[in-house]
Amino acid sequence: MKSFALLFLVVICGMGGLGQKVKPKKRSNGEEINFRTKTKDVCTMSMSGDEEMKLRIECRSQGMSYWCEFTGKPSVCRAFRNNPKIYWNQIAVELRKLPHACESTQVLKTTMCQKAPTEALMKQIAAGMEPEDLANQDKSVQKTSTSMRGAGKSSVKKLGKPPILPLIKPTQHGQGSENETEAMKLAREHCWESLHGFCSYIIGIFRG
Repeated sequence: MKSFALLFLVVICGMGGLGQKVKPKKRSNGEEINFRTKTKDVCTMSMSGDEEMKLRIECRSQGMSYWCEFTGKPSVCRAFRNNPKIYWNQIAVELRKLPHACESTQVLKTTMCQKAPTEALMKQIAAGMEPEDLANQDKSVQKTSTSMRGAGKSSVKKLGKPPILPLIKPTQHGQGSENETEAMKLAREHCWESLHGFCSYIIGIFRG
């Protein structure tokens, strides 16, 4: 009777040990993995969910940011249940090889779950792009056009109206030119040097 009870205890303990081996490990829910793509885009992938997992990837590139989301049931893959952290790290390694983390990744595959059912695959369900500082770019364009207009107006103001040249009466040859020459001679003889022009003008009037 004692031997039967001892055998019964051994069987119960053995079944408990098997149950512990089959029990899946805790998933890496809520963790984040940072990585860079082939074109140096700075990205972050975050995981959430239990049986059906959700993966979100957010990246920042030059002058823009983009994102994409995936869903799937990797828990049906035994390798994932044993070590989910290695599963997500393999996905991050594959994304590092791409120039864009969301464009050519409709389905995410890993080497550790190649033989798993198709429902284990993480499939893309949504994606988007959000340009950064788009409003600031529009403002800078408006400022540039305004400054160019202002520069055009200021250049017009600086130029102003063309100067009005005095009308020059045509000189008469012959007697007129002789009177001007004689008037200049008399002015030089009887007037100060600073008044030669004025004196010649007055003498020319009286002689003309």
